[in-house]
Amino acid sequence: MSVVRRRRSLTPLLVLLAPLLLILGIWLGGHPDNLPGFARDALVGDSQGRLYDEALDAIADNYYRPVDKDKLLDEGLTAGIKSLDDRFSAYFDPKTYKEFEEATEGAFEGVGLTVAEDERGLRVVTVFDGSPARRAGIRSRDVITAVNGESLAGKPTDEATTLIKGPAGSTVSLTVVTGKAAPRTLKLRRARVDVPVVESELRRADGAEIAHVRLSSFTSGAHGEVRKAVDELLDKGAEGVVLDLRDNGGGLLNEAVLVSSIFVGDGTIVSTKGRTRARRVFEASGNAIDGDIPVVVLVNGESASASEIVAGALQDRKRAEVVGTRTFGKGVFQEVRPLSNGGALDITVGEYFTPGGRNLGGGGVKKGAGIEPEIKARDDTETEERNEALEVALRTVAREAA
Repeated sequence: MSVVRRRRSLTPLLVLLAPLLLILGIWLGGHPDNLPGFARDALVGDSQGRLYDEALDAIADNYYRPVDKDKLLDEGLTAGIKSLDDRFSAYFDPKTYKEFEEATEGAFEGVGLTVAEDERGLRVVTVFDGSPARRAGIRSRDVITAVNGESLAGKPTDEATTLIKGPAGSTVSLTVVTGKAAPRTLKLRRARVDVPVVESELRRADGAEIAHVRLSSFTSGAHGEVRKAVDELLDKGAEGVVLDLRDNGGGLLNEAVLVSSIFVGDGTIVSTKGRTRARRVFEASGNAIDGDIPVVVLVNGESASASEIVAGALQDRKRAEVVGTRTFGKGVFQEVRPLSNGGALDITVGEYFTPGGRNLGGGGVKKGAGIEPEIKARDDTETEERNEALEVALRTVAREAA
């Protein structure tokens, strides 16, 4: 009985205190420095995060001239990622993240190039047909040394390519070097570029009809385009397939698994593991082409990431011979984590392993051994077509089809 009375006597008091406690809680939430240390840490959250916000506010409020707080945040996040000493991790500000999303969907606004690292700036890997770069006469293996007069030497690839990209209709000046010739400056008008993810044709080698299917990037839906091209060329009489991954710097992991599944019907394609990521095994999705159809994967030193997953899977599973030069040697994968400001973090979260247990990197984010082809072949950069390695791949398939 006494308990019942005590509860009844407290009820009116609680009714009166509830609004006051709510108001007090709201006020303390906006003024955490008025809380005792133990309570502040427990109730407010990450003290380091609060410290970062406090520093940004102090700079924005007190610096002797106006400060763009958003730019300050972008620079801080960029510096934080740079401190990881990881060439594969990046912070995308909102504008760059939008461009990144467009690129993974197979379209972007720019001049129509894919590029790779070079100590002088950016080395041109692919020039897309019908693009501003193609019309300006830029070729594969050219080196872009400056954009709008700003040197690219020593700049991270992401930063350098951002300078080249821009809205359709705007102009950009590129300083370009071809071989040992003197630099030339070209003025290009940017445009929306639809990237031809898959190019295919029926080729003849040593009396055999061979399907040549070239994949430029593992963008969303790429596996469907590869499968369509392979099926169409096999229906036209192709006796084997060359899957051309030269200069393909990678893309989406799930697309690599699905492309591999076109040729491998079951079993492991790749496995992944990270510090905070449990080991995960990706299996073939089924419905592969006939296992008796000979396949060659054609690669070079710019074949990386998802390209190495495919080449490694088909090599380990004894489904294809690899022809070309040693691949890039990337053994880690990234995840994109969108941020509340419209930007995103693209950070390394783990390593991947071929079906045979190989990690193709050099331990962590270092470049490693990559894929070693069974048959060595190299394109001659001095010839017009630069397709000598393709001819070797075609003859290899023809020999197996005989």
